Amino acid sequence: MNKWLRANKGFLLFLALFGIFRTAVADWNPIPSGSMHPNLLEGDVVFVNRLAYNVKVPLTDIVISPTGEPQRGDIVTFSSPVNGTRLIKRVIALPGDRVEMRNEELIINGQTAGYTALGHGIETIHGIGDLAAVRVDEAVGDSRHTIQFLPQIQARRNFAALVVPPGQYMMLGDNRDNSEDSRYIGLVPRALLIGRAERVLASADITGNWMPRTERFGMSLYPKQ
Repeated sequence: MNKWLRANKGFLLFLALFGIFRTAVADWNPIPSGSMHPNLLEGDVVFVNRLAYNVKVPLTDIVISPTGEPQRGDIVTFSSPVNGTRLIKRVIALPGDRVEMRNEELIINGQTAGYTALGHGIETIHGIGDLAAVRVDEAVGDSRHTIQFLPQIQARRNFAALVVPPGQYMMLGDNRDNSEDSRYIGLVPRALLIGRAERVLASADITGNWMPRTERFGMSLYPKQ
């Protein structure tokens, strides 16, 4: 065993350093579900900047030093405060914001978000089939992004006004009626933030023919407004 370790110490050191790099500096995150449709698709692999908000002790959620502040509209990976599962959602409300939802419409600090119809799409729900999705442009302050609604299914479309406490964030999926987000798991503490998703590294149609979607390779998650 010792001989094998000596013979492979360079490779083992590389693996150790690579692991530290992935847990402390930069990472990639496969998208397993449709909760961020239509902007992220199952089979996308996104680049995650782990230094966007915090420097952490590798392999832990212990914050050494903050490096930046999450902004409304950021797409963020984080650990679920309920069970630790890694999730990816969009930051909707910041510490100190007063936020509520009425019939799908967000109201933040007394201002109703702007909604502009974009058209329709098809959403396939396991066990249900193909549903018509309503796609809209949502403008929340300086953040604009496409979201979609699925009127045919049950979802949490209303919640009472709340003020986001210091050090916590409200996360919502872009696929509003098919997303397990802060409406169900609660607000997310800053220490559980993993990083900011920046762009799609690669993509394949894992729900269909597994062919690469080359048009998505390198795609920014923050197109210019």
